[in-house]
Amino acid sequence: MPLTVQHSNHEVKPASWCVPNAQLTFVGDAFLTLMAAVFLKRLTLQIIKTEKNYTRRCFGKYIMQKTVPAPLSLIASAPRLSYLIRAKAFSTVEDTQDERKKKKKNETAFSNIGRKINERIIHVLDEKGNDLGNMHRANVIRLMDERDLRLVRRNPGADPPQYQLMTGIQIHEERLRLRESGKARPTPGPTLTKELTFSSNIGQHDLDTKSKQIQQWIEKKYKVQITIKKGKNAEEPENKIEEIFNHILQTMPGIATFSSRPQSVKGGKAVMCVLRHLSKKEEDAYRETQGTQKGDTLNRENRIEN
Repeated sequence: MPLTVQHSNHEVKPASWCVPNAQLTFVGDAFLTLMAAVFLKRLTLQIIKTEKNYTRRCFGKYIMQKTVPAPLSLIASAPRLSYLIRAKAFSTVEDTQDERKKKKKNETAFSNIGRKINERIIHVLDEKGNDLGNMHRANVIRLMDERDLRLVRRNPGADPPQYQLMTGIQIHEERLRLRESGKARPTPGPTLTKELTFSSNIGQHDLDTKSKQIQQWIEKKYKVQITIKKGKNAEEPENKIEEIFNHILQTMPGIATFSSRPQSVKGGKAVMCVLRHLSKKEEDAYRETQGTQKGDTLNRENRIEN
């Protein structure tokens, strides 16, 4: 029954702004349906989220064991952190390398090995350097106890390995000696090469200047690469370049020698050689040769005087 409004003339008319009851019922049903849909949607999302969390909890342990933990796992929960620590314990590659380095360092160090003798039979020297021959490790340990001595490795690569009995003071002094010798030993570095190029038409004064420069480099342990270009003078002797090389070398007796002999380069337009400093063995041989020559000269002079 629609609502009516009574006017002054007592005429009753339907109100235009009134909504029929059927429409109100439809709107209410639609609203309830919408709310139910929203509720079901939220409920569905909650169920899915709960199932994901349950699945993660159930399979988290299995996944962490099968995969390598990432750095972000450090901020995970306590159970995952325990798996991370366990996985790290099984990674023994780095630990093995560190153990090898420590073992190698300990083997090369000069120190008391105590009673840990790996070999049954060893070659033993006493504290005075006397050779005691091959001994069983049990006898060596007994000798250590009787004389209050320590045992150090001398030559572990020998067959049988060589050890020496020493006192604590001797071990300390030997360590100091090795430390000082290590500091005094120069660190070998790469050999640098100096290069020098000039023409075979060079004057005597310029050649002497370059020879002095070469000698300074050689004394500093440099190698010197010398390249001499052939002059354009057609009357130049063929062996002139070789004579220049020999002249330079003769200005440094007992100091330099050829690292590589003179050889043609640049299609025969130049000749190159490399000079280097004498080795310690070569220096000793040179001094010995010079001493022999001086002795022969003195003998000849004495014979002439007689």
